[in-house]
Amino acid sequence: MRSLLLLAALLGTAAPAAEAPATVSEGPLPTLPYTPGLDPASMDRTVDPCVDFYAFSCGGWMARNPIPPDQGAWSVYAKLEGDIERHLWGLLQAAADPSAARSPAQMQIGDYFAACMDEARIESLGSKPLQPELEALEQVKDRPGLAAWVARQHLSTRTGRLMFGFDSEQDAADATQVIAAVYAGGIGLPDRDDYLDPDPKAKETLGKYQEHVVRTLQLLGDDPSTARATGRLVMDIETTLAKATLTRVEQRDPYKVYHRLSLQKLTAMSPTFDWRAYLATAGVPGTKVLNVSQPRFFQTLDRELKRRPLADWKRYLRWQLVNVSARYLSRAFVEEDFAFYGKALAGTEQIAPRWKRCVRWVDRDLGEALGQVFVQKNFSPELKERTLAMVLGIEREMEEDLRTLAWMSPPTRTRAIEKLKAMANKIGYPDRLRDYSSIRLARDDFRGNVTRAVQFEADRLLAKIGKPVDRGEWEMTPQTVNAYYSPSMNDMNFPAGVLQPPLYDPKMDAAPGYGNTGGTIGHELTHGFDDEGRQYDAKGNLRNWWTKQDVAEFNRRAACVSDQYSSYLAVDEVHVNGKLTLGEDVADLGGLILAYRAWRTATANQRLMPIDGLTPDQRFFVGYAQWACGNVRPQVARLRARTDPHSPARYRVNGLMVNMAEFGQAFACQTGTPMTKPPERVCKVW
Repeated sequence: MRSLLLLAALLGTAAPAAEAPATVSEGPLPTLPYTPGLDPASMDRTVDPCVDFYAFSCGGWMARNPIPPDQGAWSVYAKLEGDIERHLWGLLQAAADPSAARSPAQMQIGDYFAACMDEARIESLGSKPLQPELEALEQVKDRPGLAAWVARQHLSTRTGRLMFGFDSEQDAADATQVIAAVYAGGIGLPDRDDYLDPDPKAKETLGKYQEHVVRTLQLLGDDPSTARATGRLVMDIETTLAKATLTRVEQRDPYKVYHRLSLQKLTAMSPTFDWRAYLATAGVPGTKVLNVSQPRFFQTLDRELKRRPLADWKRYLRWQLVNVSARYLSRAFVEEDFAFYGKALAGTEQIAPRWKRCVRWVDRDLGEALGQVFVQKNFSPELKERTLAMVLGIEREMEEDLRTLAWMSPPTRTRAIEKLKAMANKIGYPDRLRDYSSIRLARDDFRGNVTRAVQFEADRLLAKIGKPVDRGEWEMTPQTVNAYYSPSMNDMNFPAGVLQPPLYDPKMDAAPGYGNTGGTIGHELTHGFDDEGRQYDAKGNLRNWWTKQDVAEFNRRAACVSDQYSSYLAVDEVHVNGKLTLGEDVADLGGLILAYRAWRTATANQRLMPIDGLTPDQRFFVGYAQWACGNVRPQVARLRARTDPHSPARYRVNGLMVNMAEFGQAFACQTGTPMTKPPERVCKVW
């Protein structure tokens, strides 16, 4: 993925984006504002581009765009996301008017939004919406009952915080089929290392988390001593589960998270948990095989289930339920949830206004219905055709690269080209939008709407188990400001939201367009051949199709990239984890090289002239850099260094330029300047 959306759901903040933040008083946007794809005012020409190209390209933007109080970071991506949210706000306000003529999609998104905005009713209910689930938990008397309760909550919350995660996924060994899958989970902090890191700041965060648990339980009605005792229990259980969880770097190895087991073997591995009761309640009693992504985690979970009394697990699950539900409850719960996950963890000063949170929840739960309205207003067939032309041009450059790579042997080369030609390109929105008409939505039942919408999605996903894969589906909504490559689907996906100015500006000359959107396309394309993606074949199967010699050469070249990024400081004394960010760093570098070549090919017969004091080549590189302009709070920078597979934005720019001779030539950088490398130290994979 090109942008930094990893922590948005957990922290309630947006991803990276371009200009001064709009205030709530400005109201919703009837149309999206125009921001040029290359903005000279965003530059700082007092900086030598050969010393710090990121500051040269983005210094003006950074100075004019302080982080809004309801954000942990702010960037060009986040600014566009914010503009789209305000535009969607306007669409939702119109759709929420029951007296207006509304399409079925407008009626669904409008009624959901209206219920979400009814703060008076939500406030009057307090924690009452949780009482049926809490009372059901209190009535659990045995292990089958516990398993059934957990299954019901998984269906209605879609979170891995309640013990573990359960879902459907493509079978890595047979990408034509869907199987069930269980994942490590059960923790309330973003990462397993948050519980285990001896760093004083990590320990401080851990202490604040325990205090948050205690305060939230008191809001639920516990007396202080009971809340503190449960807080200690929660920390004990979650720390144990964290120790049994693979690190994020380990999880990047697809073979370490694929263990296709029969239900019989899973039951033998963790016999204390009643899997048959769980699967029956989840609506998939006929499940016979599962991907048990982390066997050691489920072995540990079983030992803990056996060791601890049922009453302890009920107390732990009571906490986890209120934790995942707090943001939907009355103000006291919302504010306590934000105080930890927003302020303490991310340094965010203020909670996002209610309308923003409601827009995000509509996007999450009814995203393709909302996307239908968004696309009608903001994404033309002509834009789709132009994007496809750029994609095909970049794919041709990749094919030429594969045909001429000196380090790749003929057998691997043949399979690589086969994979490239099989790659599907999805642009703008799905051909078939999702039908949400079976969800019962009420204007006076926000929490119920959330539960029913989430359960609809859970049922839809679990109904796939044992069936052929639908290759037409998307993992992102049309209005999402992001893009992704799926190795198991072998497809690239570019939502309409990421194809808006300033990220894709049809009014601008080709140089910044290829630098920005071309770089995004090349980035996602390269993901098919990064250290993870290269392990999947043309059909999306996890299979080794490389010769040993080619694997060794790829790893040598990838190590150059990993070592380079590991030398960078992310924040304070914390270095970038080059092994965690390797896939994104390889994709960034490969994507920029491909985009540059495609731009040169596309404009080969044109007479290109300087604009705004920048040569065409300089405009290409500045156009690339300005997608990454941003500011970030120290707390978020530290959190990202631990959990985010993307490097900090500065290095996603400067870290590439040192490896491209074309950049040095464009800005006449002398050997020995910070933005240059000796040829023997240049990193290049693709």
